[in-house]
Formats: sequence, structure tokens, C-alpha cells
Amino acid sequence: MKQYISFFKLKFTVGLQYRAAAIAGLTTQLFFGFVNIFVYIAFYSSGTSNDIGISIEQLITYLWLNQSFFALIYIWYKDNDLLKMIKNGDVAYELCRPSNLYLMWFARILASKLSSALLRGIPLLIIASILPKPYRIIYPDIKTILLFIIVICISALLITSIIVLMYVISFYLLDETGVVGIISTISDILSGQAIPLALFPKSLNYIISFLPFAYISDFAFQIFCKNITGIAIIKGLIIDILWLIIIIFIGIKLTNKILKRVVVQGG
Repeated sequence: MKQYISFFKLKFTVGLQYRAAAIAGLTTQLFFGFVNIFVYIAFYSSGTSNDIGISIEQLITYLWLNQSFFALIYIWYKDNDLLKMIKNGDVAYELCRPSNLYLMWFARILASKLSSALLRGIPLLIIASILPKPYRIIYPDIKTILLFIIVICISALLITSIIVLMYVISFYLLDETGVVGIISTISDILSGQAIPLALFPKSLNYIISFLPFAYISDFAFQIFCKNITGIAIIKGLIIDILWLIIIIFIGIKLTNKILKRVVVQGG
């Protein structure tokens, strides 16, 4: 396990060096944050949002969280080095190492996403906290913030497990475009990144609550906004952890099965 932790630290440190990319990402997220807020403020001002179970203040906080943690929660993450290894046969070098391929890829992707999210997220949260009303993010009490940190950490593991699973499937397909496109589109809709799930019909929300995508970001963000409390949090945590275990289990089993019959492409 020490080698995977060391590899994680190495990739995390390397990821922190890309400050120019982080500044560009921060600017982009700030821009889209304001665009989304303007749209929803206009929607709420129209008077057609009376029966929605989330206030405009909570929704603005949700939108800023969505932008602040964007680098962490988006599924259509591509590690071009890993994809090249699969396509040109260099993955053979990975198989020669005395390590678990699944865990190495898991540590690599998790470190990259965390470092990128850290560089963009903290400055954006600070900026959002000093904005005038109604554009300001509203922070909850310390207890809720600590709970949010725990849940978003579980979400980071869930997101990484889904991405690694997509890469493992690429062993079969040799082209990640299709599987990444399908899963990313579904994830954008059902995780609340396109439209917050609180704006969905309650019947549809009930179904989505049993799928893993809701726990990529929406569950953690609604806890932060205090739109989910009490028993709903406990229920959500149980489902979240169950999906994490299931997807990791599938990923490991599928990796072991593929490695027994893998055919290395290229010279």
C-alpha cells in the first residue's frame, strides 16, 4: 500500500505545478458561475418557482459549489498518457511492475483530480464569499461543513472509481470515445451538473436517488446548502458507500479478468 500512497503523493505534487491551467480554469468557472446565477435569478424572479423545494440563496450556493469543485466532479476526464498506453501497447510496461494496475490507475487519477480541484476550488470559494448579495455563497455551520467534507471525499472516490472503470472497459474497445461520451452525458444530467436535481420532479428525483450519479456531486452540495437533513443524509450515505464498494469491486474483477487475456497492440 505504501507504493500507491507514494505514487499518489508524487502525482498530486506534479498536479499542483500547473498553475497557469488552474488560473485559466478559475476564470472559466467564475464566468460560467455568474452566467448560471443570472439565468436562475431571472427564473425565480418570474414567479414560476413557488413550488420548488430550494430557495434562490441555496441555489446560488449550489451553483458556486458546482463551479468550485468542477475539476473534481466532472466525469469526462481524460488522462491521455493512460489512453495512449492502452492503444499503442505501452501498457505492457505497467504490467511488468510488481503492483496492482487498478490501484495504480486509481491513485493516479484521484491525485490529478484533487490537485486540480484544490488549485481552482479554494480561490473560487474565497471570491464567491466576498461577493455582494444575492451573488454570494452562503456558508453553513461548522458541523455541516465537516459533514460536507466527509461526503465530498467519498464522492471523489466514487468519481475516480467510475473513471477507472471506463478506462478498464477501453481495454476491450481500444477507443474510449463511445463509453466516455455515454457515461459523461448521463452523469451531467443525473448528477446535477447540468440542472440541480432539486429542480427535477419529485418522482424522478426518487428514482435518481438510487443511482450512483446523484452522489457524484448533488448529494454533497445539497448537504452544504442544508437542503438535505436528518434521515435523508444517513440514507444517502449508505447508498453512496454501497455504490462505491460495488463499482470498485466490478472494476477490480474486470481488470483481473482482462489482464488474463489482454492482447498488447503495437510494436
